[in-house]
Amino acid sequence: MLQNKEGQRVPQVSFRTRAAGEWKTVTTEEIFKGRTVVVFSLPGAFTPTCSSTHLPRYNELAPVFRANGVDQIVCVSVNDAFVMNEWAKDQESDNVFLLPDGNGEFTDGMGMLVDKADLGFGKRSWRYSMLVRDGVVVKMFVEPQKPGDPFEVSDADTMLAYINPKAKKPDQAAILTREGCSFCAKAKALLKDLGYKYVEVPLAHNGRSTVVGAITGKATVPQVFINGALIGGWEDLERWAKKAA
Repeated sequence: MLQNKEGQRVPQVSFRTRAAGEWKTVTTEEIFKGRTVVVFSLPGAFTPTCSSTHLPRYNELAPVFRANGVDQIVCVSVNDAFVMNEWAKDQESDNVFLLPDGNGEFTDGMGMLVDKADLGFGKRSWRYSMLVRDGVVVKMFVEPQKPGDPFEVSDADTMLAYINPKAKKPDQAAILTREGCSFCAKAKALLKDLGYKYVEVPLAHNGRSTVVGAITGKATVPQVFINGALIGGWEDLERWAKKAA
């Protein structure tokens, strides 16, 4: 039976980590004493949901968490230090401390250690998140106990909404481009001038028109998306910018 530890202190554990090729011991007290920390725990490094959504979104929203009083975001997994370090290199995780709970002591103390032998994982963590202040669990979001790997409440957006429902999240911008496109260059420059940190998706010549058409219903690049909405090409973006000014 999973346990909700709200109002209780986190387990006193020493974690074996590696930094600069050397072993280092990090204690629970070092992580939590006198600090506000958001922790999210997941079944394993390199696993699909953990890599595609759970970790990247916490990393993306880390500046917003900091602006709302959170000192650090910690990702815990029952993996060894070598695996966690390699996962950190592979992921968008510069703003998150990946903490290896190799022996599962912290996870067990949290009442979140579960048997995933059917997947060949052995003992792993159930997926959850929590807000900890000075070592005391203030709030926990524990995924529902049902088959599989539910991911419904331990996400970064749910935690941020608990801390501050009115917190301003960063805008998400992406642009479809092709090499040598002058209008693409203009669109990227305008996005930069407007203060957007965009992700560029360069398209290869082969099949480019099909990709653009399938995604946007248009025939040319660039195609700009902001916060899930299709803005359109260079001229569309220019008009949109003038209206938003």
